[in-house]
Amino acid sequence: MGFRFSETSLPGVILVEVDAFGDERGFFMETYRRDAFATAGITDDFVQDNHSRSHRGVLRGIHYQDPPQAKLLRCTSGSILDVAVDLRAGSPAFGRWVAVELTAANRRQLYVPAGFGHAFLALEDGSELQYRCSAYYSPAGEGAIRWDDPDIRIAWPISAPALSARDATAMSFAEYARNPRFRLPGG
Repeated sequence: MGFRFSETSLPGVILVEVDAFGDERGFFMETYRRDAFATAGITDDFVQDNHSRSHRGVLRGIHYQDPPQAKLLRCTSGSILDVAVDLRAGSPAFGRWVAVELTAANRRQLYVPAGFGHAFLALEDGSELQYRCSAYYSPAGEGAIRWDDPDIRIAWPISAPALSARDATAMSFAEYARNPRFRLPGG
């Protein structure tokens, strides 16, 4: 089995490509091996797995969780545009974002470190996202930043996505920046 890890344009956010072995019956692939990920510097202790299903045009995020959690994400049905935003005050990349298309066909995964926000747009009906988290979900610790924030300027390929009430009324990045939940040491 093989994994290939490559840095994205946002330091710390890593694209993971996985070898799959197939024949006339289907395919098999490993999606996670602690030893292989550790060689790439990903040493998080994942404690919770989540699975969501969304229809085309549904946008979820930009979400964050305190205590901060790293995520390892993959699309297992359909396709999504997956986005990570650096929310760590003091980071040279504070407020910058990167987007990667994850599909069931390309089998790519995205590692999003702790202290980053996460969002995704379902590009097809029935798009499913499965992901591992390094901290347990806590309703009291959840937060959200507007998906269309003018300071972050994510290049979404949609102007009127389907949003939850929480995402439709999320705070601006400027509001978050006044009282950030995450800081780099010395930041």
